[in-house]
Amino acid sequence: MTLHPEIQKIVAQIPPASTTPPNPADMRAFEAGNVPPVEKRTPIATVEDATIADVPVRIYTDTDAPKGTIVYFHGGAFFSGSLDTHDHVGRSLAKETGWKIVSVGYSLSPEVAFPVALNECYAVVRGVATMLDDDQPIAIAGDSSGANFVAAVSFMAQDDGFDRITHQILYYPSVDLDFDQERWPSLKENAEGYGLEYNGLAPFNSFYLEGGADPADPLVSPIKRENLSGLPKALVVTAGYDPLRDEGEAYAEKLRAAGVEVQLKRYDAANHGFVVNFSWIPEFYEVFHDTANFLK
Repeated sequence: MTLHPEIQKIVAQIPPASTTPPNPADMRAFEAGNVPPVEKRTPIATVEDATIADVPVRIYTDTDAPKGTIVYFHGGAFFSGSLDTHDHVGRSLAKETGWKIVSVGYSLSPEVAFPVALNECYAVVRGVATMLDDDQPIAIAGDSSGANFVAAVSFMAQDDGFDRITHQILYYPSVDLDFDQERWPSLKENAEGYGLEYNGLAPFNSFYLEGGADPADPLVSPIKRENLSGLPKALVVTAGYDPLRDEGEAYAEKLRAAGVEVQLKRYDAANHGFVVNFSWIPEFYEVFHDTANFLK
């Protein structure tokens, strides 16, 4: 299967990845400039900005009786992305799943060092749990580097004996920050021409790594955790034209081998970031229905 033609039109206009780290302020400003106005976003019942554990969050609710709560960690290579860039993801998840969504505005690199942002994400999950009855399910979800936080938070919770997380949802996860191109075939197969490029991986993640995140640490590269048994059931979504495809699928298989219930789905015609960038294409919007079915 080839890359979806609508995606191809856009990635064909993207210049080759630079081996120089981007300017975080410029990148964030560019992303902010592409956020649609509120009146053009998917309407849902309520959207509320708040704080939990002193961390900014945005809470989406589209039903009077949510089935559970999803705590969402946005992607952006640990230095970009925001509550606004992922606002449509929160809205779509709330609309299609019937769960309350708590999107987390964690601190970004390089302004903060590892593990500040990760600790903030975990603190929000713990804070959400204090607001719910013990029988109400809590899922954690994220895309790319946000999915990295999903895996790491699940480890932190397990190690703490915190058992309230019932589901984990990882969209095209970044679970191996060792960027040796020999580690995964997709790093070569999808190295150029599909949006996220191999040459951009190290520069984009440099802010996080230079802030003390060690790729050998399983909280930084979750696939390196030896024992994955006993973790929450998982939905892992990958993209056919993503350099990170194979590490995500290997992580799903490692979870499964450890006895974790796993659903793995590859969107063959998609590229990295499709949940955020291309969910307006009907066949990719299906990812929200996949999520809803997984949560049932």
